[in-house]
This record gives sequence, structure tokens and C-alpha cells, in this order.
Amino acid sequence: MKIEKNKMVSLIYELRENDSKGRIIETLDETRPLKFVFGSGRLLPDFESNIDSLNNGDLFSFALNSEKAYGEKREEMIVNVPINVFEKDGKFNEEIYKVGSEVQMMDTEGNPLSGIINEITDAFVIMDFNHPMAGVDLFFSGKVVDVRDATEEELAALNHSCSCSSCGSSCESECSGGSCC
Repeated sequence: MKIEKNKMVSLIYELRENDSKGRIIETLDETRPLKFVFGSGRLLPDFESNIDSLNNGDLFSFALNSEKAYGEKREEMIVNVPINVFEKDGKFNEEIYKVGSEVQMMDTEGNPLSGIINEITDAFVIMDFNHPMAGVDLFFSGKVVDVRDATEEELAALNHSCSCSSCGSSCESECSGGSCC
């Protein structure tokens, strides 16, 4: 069966940084494939366009430059957050908040944000709210392991609020801690 809108697709792949010889970022195999409804807008548009019309069993490999993936790193996404935001009862917990830690926060409108602590000063925690793969060129190689009609339940689940932080996949395996592109 061919990949097209509203088909449930299962893929296995290896994701590398830059090109086919780059550092491995993620590997999904038959025990943990990426499953998604094609054309639902939950994956990177250029990822979908590269697998559009492939058939069950087809192999694929393609590169996405950072602009077509998660964009370039933006300086305005690196923010000085007052250190008191991280204090509890007037104390800063150095065990939890340290350079390199990922911290879940909310913007002024209540939307969740995830940021990485870059530096801690006496007055500020300097955080990077860029996507972790911003500025990174990606190279995917893999195989289409299954294509079938999506069920009514799967199509209805597209309105479910759960989504993968990396690419927006709504697949239940990703929502429960699995990986996705």
C-alpha cells in the first residue's frame, strides 16, 4: 500500500547529524517503530514530503538542512531568567538546577516551554529555549515497515492533546515516552 493522506504509517530509521556518516542521534527499529497518520500535520513537512507515495517495504534516505528541520538557533531564544524564579522558600536547589539541565517552564500566556540551563549567575539563570535540534542538519535513512488505512479511532485521536516534543507526533507510543522524529 502507498503512503498518502490518512494512512497509518510505520517506519524504522536511523537519524544522523549532518549526513550519512554523522553522529547517530536516534535509531528506531522494528521493536519500536515510528507510527503516525500521514498528512495530519504532526511531523516536519519536509520529512513527510520525502516519504510521500512510498510503499510498504520501500527504503528511504534523505537530508533535511536545519532550516527545513527545526530552524536555525535564534539568539532571542536565549533568555536571562531571574534566579528567584527557581527558588523555593528563598533557596536555590543546585541539585536540580545545574548547567545542562532541561527545565519545563511556562511562557506569559501559560504555554509550556522546555529550556536548557546554559549558565547560572548570582542574579540570573541563562536558559536556551531553542529546539534541541535547532541549527542541526539531519540525515534520515530507513524503511517503510507498514502502510494501512487509519482506523476511525486513530483519525479521531488526531485531536488528542498529547504530542511529541520533537516533531509533534500524536502516536501513543511517543506519548508514553517513546521516541519520534
